[in-house]
Amino acid sequence: DMNLLPKAAQLILAAPKTAPPQNCRQFWGWLNAVFNKVDYERIKAVGPDRAAAEWLLRCGAKVRYQGFDRWQHDYNALPTGPLGRYKIQAIDAAESCIMFRGFDHLDGLEHLQEIKFNKNIYIEDVCLERLSKIENLQSSLRRMEVVSCGNVTDRGILALHHFANLEHLFLSDLPGLKQKDRTVETLQTALPKLEIELDLD
Repeated sequence: DMNLLPKAAQLILAAPKTAPPQNCRQFWGWLNAVFNKVDYERIKAVGPDRAAAEWLLRCGAKVRYQGFDRWQHDYNALPTGPLGRYKIQAIDAAESCIMFRGFDHLDGLEHLQEIKFNKNIYIEDVCLERLSKIENLQSSLRRMEVVSCGNVTDRGILALHHFANLEHLFLSDLPGLKQKDRTVETLQTALPKLEIELDLD
């Protein structure tokens, strides 16, 4: 993986300076897709929490481990220790490039209680639906934020009803929610103990 960045840099430097913007966008889309590729052998070798942390930090997200207050954001400073020593308790994915194809990394997490999505251009309904089908998370997740994710619609928010133990949900700046009152009411009916905080137009 370490060879990816030098190669990426070479491609950028070799590109004509007048390259149209869509070429640049396509290039970054390709690079982000590479960062989201799941290495199943790596998950087996280092365990789901370590592999997920590597994926998340590679994509610009942060993680917090169970029993620690500090957020980990530096890929090269990820703690090492016995297999299974560090369990991911919270994910802050703000402005990261995580996308659907990387979500298999989350399947093995058993202690995840909090996820924040904020300004994620690749987070869409299928991501929230995929997340909501992960059995471990259905019971462990307690808090969630979905903010300024323009590709999320009512369908994605309604999928969150699978998180039976969700205690707090913050929704803000989601222009894709066209029936927000009905969506929130349906979710609240499904999860009567859930506190839903809204900052929607």
